[in-house]
Amino acid sequence: MEPIVYKSQNFQEAEEYDIHQHTQMSPSQRQAAAKKLRERYFGKNTPDVRASHR
Repeated sequence: MEPIVYKSQNFQEAEEYDIHQHTQMSPSQRQAAAKKLRERYFGKNTPDVRASHR
């Protein structure tokens, strides 16, 4: 995933660009980005939340 920098003039323009960027990504690209962010925030060895409810 290549980082893209876009400077907007206002918040509405930034929001429109964000929506456009998300719609241009394939589902697998969005899932890969979400996985990367989740691993960066929570780490790779996190317990499964569903296991605590069993």
